[in-house]
Amino acid sequence: MRFLDAASLLDSGPLQFPRRIERLLWHLGFSDVSNIDGSGDEGGDILALHKGETWVIQCKWKRHGAVGADAVDEVARARDHYRAHKAVVVTNTRFSPDARKRVANLARLGPGILLWGGTDLTTSFDRVPPRFGRVTPRPYQTEALQELTADLDASGRALLVLATGLGKTVVGGEMIAAHLRRVPQDQVLVVAHAKDLVQQLERALWRHLPKDVPTRLLTGDTRPDDLSGLTCATVGSALSAARFGYRPGLVMIDEAHHVGEEGQYDELLELLSSARHLGVTATPWRGDKHDITHQLGAPSFSLGIEEGMRRGYLAQVDYRLFVDDIDWDIVREASDHSYGLAELNAKLFLPQRDEAIRDELATAWAGTRNPRAIVFCRTIEHAERLADMLRRTPLWSGALAIHAGLAKRERQNRLLAFRAGEVPILTAIDILNEGVDVPDVNILCFARVTHSRRIFVQQLGRGLRLREGKERVTVLDFVSDLRRIAAALKLKRALDGDGEIETLAKITPSNIDFSDQKVATLMDEWIKDAASLETAYDEHRLQFPSTRAPQE
Repeated sequence: MRFLDAASLLDSGPLQFPRRIERLLWHLGFSDVSNIDGSGDEGGDILALHKGETWVIQCKWKRHGAVGADAVDEVARARDHYRAHKAVVVTNTRFSPDARKRVANLARLGPGILLWGGTDLTTSFDRVPPRFGRVTPRPYQTEALQELTADLDASGRALLVLATGLGKTVVGGEMIAAHLRRVPQDQVLVVAHAKDLVQQLERALWRHLPKDVPTRLLTGDTRPDDLSGLTCATVGSALSAARFGYRPGLVMIDEAHHVGEEGQYDELLELLSSARHLGVTATPWRGDKHDITHQLGAPSFSLGIEEGMRRGYLAQVDYRLFVDDIDWDIVREASDHSYGLAELNAKLFLPQRDEAIRDELATAWAGTRNPRAIVFCRTIEHAERLADMLRRTPLWSGALAIHAGLAKRERQNRLLAFRAGEVPILTAIDILNEGVDVPDVNILCFARVTHSRRIFVQQLGRGLRLREGKERVTVLDFVSDLRRIAAALKLKRALDGDGEIETLAKITPSNIDFSDQKVATLMDEWIKDAASLETAYDEHRLQFPSTRAPQE
């Protein structure tokens, strides 16, 4: 069933119908297609660019009947609000005479409004190109495709470990496309742990697929009857479908580090044991020490941050470590509740520490061309406090916090404003760890004190994606956790290592500096023999051996 067939559009429902239109726009040559549907959308569902002009689209799905004049008024309001050049109302059915009359009346006052009905959509399918864009895998991606294919052919399981910014979704998309070329009638399942991530995956995979491969979402909000082609699902919804007999030929698990020893992922893979299993992740480590290779096999191909930077496929890092000189015994004594490091920025807030972060951020900002920054915080309250402090600086009057405590629409608005350059700095919790593409970021700041190897690598990866005009990311790490120092020094040693290294000529080496080089020397000597320290699960307070001479 083609994604613009009348039956397919009817099956899509009101939530998935706009996504069909998004996909059509990409095939029609539009760019920067964004779904803006939600409270406060001012009558628009989609914004897109075409030949330098902004288009706003209002999507009206109906089970039957015609779309009336109200929809025309809505999109006219959206056109004025977004200052769009063109406005469209699109439906899977038809338009009423009142709607067409309203369009004619408005045309006397300003630019015309276009009406796209169900018949227009169905006939447009044959006129659009089979694909949009061109995907040319990088050399290491081609190697990954070969290794993954070999393991799938041999055992039916494969695992890709690719650092954030190196294109794991590109490799996954090309694997899906190759599978469907070989077995066109097969169903393919892409599963992830979060609904937002599932939605992003479907959009990202469109450019890897020909137009005759339908795609849809399977989540708690959407339960389509037709699961042919590609289905992107949350794990709970995929498990429900599998229990009722859904049997895809290929299963791709995104962010595969979420696969545990027991639970929904494990049950899903057991039910779909006859399918090929492909896992992709940037961070294969889990806090409970479960080894995901038990379900997915040893990594078929791995490329980490260090090697990605060496080869010139990730931005180089100017990494600056700032080690606290806070006397935590004095802090605990001064606290009414005896709070210390473990409660910092959760129950205990030190304005002086945040002010020091602000000052170092200002220094980095002044030395960066077209600066864009993300500050990673520990809690929602800390993110809001820090954003408020930054806004009081004229340089960052538009700084905002982004976290799970905000409504989805507001989070989307803030992220879109950041991408557009309207917001200079975001303070964030873990919401930007997975599935969010912000390639313009060239300053990262770790204001959180605790260490998780997976979160550390995910958040560092937010700034490593290359973009035209960007070669380097500045990282400011305000660390009070011994394990994160170990992680940074491990990265430093890897980048300084010997051996044959392929480096782009214009790329200079990454740099990792301490605010106090004496501390750097001490820490390097202390940590280099403690290989397991970085991934230790107990909390480590940062304490240095005394340098005073022993008392006689």
